[in-house]
Amino acid sequence: MTIPPPPHAGHRGRFAPSPTGPLHFGSLVAALGSWLMARHAGGEWWVRIEDLDPPREVPGAADAQLRTLAGFGLISDAPVVRQSERHALYREALDRLLAAGLAFECRCSRSDLAATGGIHRACRPQTTRTQAAVRLRVDDDARVDFDDAVHGRIVQEVAAEVGDVVLLRADGYWAYQLAVVVDDAAQGITHVVRGADLLDSTPRQILLQRALGLATPGYAHLPLIVDAEGHKLSKSLAALPVDGDDPLPALRLAWRALGQSVPAFDGPGSIAHALARAACEFDFRRIPKGPIAFAALHNGGHGLPA
Repeated sequence: MTIPPPPHAGHRGRFAPSPTGPLHFGSLVAALGSWLMARHAGGEWWVRIEDLDPPREVPGAADAQLRTLAGFGLISDAPVVRQSERHALYREALDRLLAAGLAFECRCSRSDLAATGGIHRACRPQTTRTQAAVRLRVDDDARVDFDDAVHGRIVQEVAAEVGDVVLLRADGYWAYQLAVVVDDAAQGITHVVRGADLLDSTPRQILLQRALGLATPGYAHLPLIVDAEGHKLSKSLAALPVDGDDPLPALRLAWRALGQSVPAFDGPGSIAHALARAACEFDFRRIPKGPIAFAALHNGGHGLPA
């Protein structure tokens, strides 16, 4: 077996969980997929904790997630950063956009936008909300197309399909779209590998990158793991935590979910040895586009997408 080359700065991926509970199997697939793509390219893999939504966070969840990742041999190549410690970076970016007229204050509520399906194209003349959000100003002809490593060419008419993008919420919390763009650029992330539930968000992030004069990384969106009813695993009763003390069973299932056929986690040796073998054998072209039923993984792969 050929051992993948050591990490270098030419390719840098990341895994960025939110501390809303234990690491579940769907998150493990995203973590392993991003790690494999980075390591197969001889690159770095960083971990970032996306803790910008206190009402949804579970105390101690971030540290528990990091311990679980370590149990699976997935350890960040750089010190773990937490978004809750990076408010100044987000404020600086937002102030730049406001000063350039590329962002604006908005007091429209969800009910104000109900008639347009939640899409904001102009502020309503009368609103009841006193606290203002801040939105990215999206031009009427805004269109983004990009190539995803898994899904191919993606095209989105951002103005018509999304509208003006929230950057700072009315409750004072930073919006995901701004924080993720600023952090990926600040950390020099070259490849964003994450779940397909965020595929629709990518065009608005690319628009924001352009507005801030930032580079656009490569993207790959991994298949979602769903339950028997087709619900995303993290939102279902099947979202049970994975066991970092017994990592091989879950690693085998995650490897299978990524469409890989070589039994990289079935041979002898340590977790580190198995991961090195997997990084060498990994073929991103085999990653399925569609969702993966959790039950099919336990059924020897029967019913999985080809």
